[in-house]
Amino acid sequence: MKTHIVSQTKLLKDQSQVIIVANAKDLSAFSFSKEELAYIAKKQAAKESYILLNQFTQLTFIQITAEWESKSEAEQLENYRNLGHKICSALNAHQYTSVCVLAASKEDFTLAIAEGIALSNYQFLKYKSDKSATNTLEKIGVLGVKKNQIEWLQILVDAVFTARTWVNEPQSHLTAVTFAKEIKLLAKEAGVSCEVLNKKQIEALKMGGLLAVNQGSKTPPTFTILEYKPKSPKNKKPLVLVGKGVVYDTGGLSLKPTPNSMDTMKCDMAGGAAVAAAICAMAKAQLNYHVIALVPATDNRPGENAYTPGDVVTMYDGQTVEVLNTDAEGRMLLGDALAYAQKYDPSLVLDFATLTGAAAAAIGSYGTVFMGTANEEVKKSLQETGNLTHERLVEFPFWDDYAKLIKSDLADMKNIGGPVGGAITAGKFLEKFTKYPWMHFDIAGPAYLNAADGYRGKQGTGVGVRLLFHFVKKLSK
Repeated sequence: MKTHIVSQTKLLKDQSQVIIVANAKDLSAFSFSKEELAYIAKKQAAKESYILLNQFTQLTFIQITAEWESKSEAEQLENYRNLGHKICSALNAHQYTSVCVLAASKEDFTLAIAEGIALSNYQFLKYKSDKSATNTLEKIGVLGVKKNQIEWLQILVDAVFTARTWVNEPQSHLTAVTFAKEIKLLAKEAGVSCEVLNKKQIEALKMGGLLAVNQGSKTPPTFTILEYKPKSPKNKKPLVLVGKGVVYDTGGLSLKPTPNSMDTMKCDMAGGAAVAAAICAMAKAQLNYHVIALVPATDNRPGENAYTPGDVVTMYDGQTVEVLNTDAEGRMLLGDALAYAQKYDPSLVLDFATLTGAAAAAIGSYGTVFMGTANEEVKKSLQETGNLTHERLVEFPFWDDYAKLIKSDLADMKNIGGPVGGAITAGKFLEKFTKYPWMHFDIAGPAYLNAADGYRGKQGTGVGVRLLFHFVKKLSK
C-alpha cells in the first residue's frame, strides 16, 4: 500500500495531528481542554517531552523541542525522523488512516517528521496469506511546506520503498533477468533511458568478471545501463553510479555457511537496487544533473561449470585476476562495470555494494564504509550529506600499502588480500579498474537488518537512495 504525502492548508475534521513547540507555554495557542492541559502539565512535571493525547476520534502528538535546539542540524533532523517513527507506530496501533504534521520551526524539520512517519510505514507482505497485520495509515498531510518539497519527499520515499522491496524479494522471484526487467519498467515510468545487455552482448564485450561469476548459474547475467540527461544539465561530464547486482550469493564453490550468512544473501544486490531507484527518483524530481547508472547482475552458484579457486580471469579491460576465493565475487563484476564506466568520460564515479563482511564487522549497521580517489571537496560533501540523511559515511585509509596485499604471482592481481584490512583490499582491487575520480561505498552493514531499527525497519533498508538523491540535488542547484 502506498503512503501518500500531501500538502494541506488546514487540519481536517477528526484528523490526528503532530504539534511541535519549543516550550510548553507555546501550547496556549492550541484549543486544549482544561483536562488535557492538566494532563500535559503532569507529563511536563515528569520531564517528558513527547506527549500523546488520545482524543477518542483522533490522536494528538506533542513534541517539546527545547532540549534539541543545542544539537547540530544533522542530530535534530534525525530526532525528528525518529519522532516520526514513534508517531507511525501509534497511529497504526490505534488503526488511524490519516495524520497532519503542523509546521515546525524549520521546513526541513517538518519534512523530517513526515519522512520518518512515511519510511516507518513500509511493509513487505507480498507472500503473507493473512493481511490482517497491514498498516492502516494511508495519508500524511503536511502544513507550512512548499508543495514541490513535499512532492520530492514523496518521490524519494517511493524510491526507498522500491529499493527495499527489490532487496526483500527472494531470488526465486528476482533473478538477474527479472531484476533487469523490473529496473526497465521503473525507468520507463521515470523517463530514464534503459538498455539491458544480455549474455551474448556481455560475451561480445568480454566482461570476464561478470561472466566468471555467472558460470555456475543456469540463469544468464544482465548488464543494465540507465541514463538520465536533462536538456541543459549543470554538469558537462556525467556522474556515473555503479551498483552490485548479485541477486543471490551462495559463495560459489567457496560455499558460505547457511546460518546468519547464506540465508540472507538475497540482499546482495542492494547496491544495484540503490543506484537504480535513486537515478529514477532524480529523473522524477527533474534534478538538473546528467547521471548514468550501471548494474551488472547475476547469481553466484556452485554449479557444474562454476569458476574455481585457482582460475585466472581476464577482465573487460584486459587485466587478469587470480581467483583465490569465489565468494569474493562482487568485486569481479564491479571491476568490469567500473572499467566500462570509462567510456563515458565521467566527472565522478560512485559504486555501491554489499561487498565485505569486514566493513560490517568494523562499524556494524550504523554507517557505510567509503574510500577512494575523489578530491577532499567531494568527500566532504558526501559526508555532510550522509550526516544530514543519517546515512553516515566513515572513510577508511586507502594507503598504497594495502595494494601490495592483492599482488599475484600468477596474474595482474588476486581477488582477495588476506586476513587483514578486507574492506580496504577490496577497495584497492576496485581501484585497479578506475581512471577517474571515484569513491567506493561498502554498504554490507546497513543494507539488510535482522532486527527492526526505527524508521529503517527490518530486512532491506534501501540505504544509499536518500544519500544519492540529496547529494545530486545539492550538485544540481
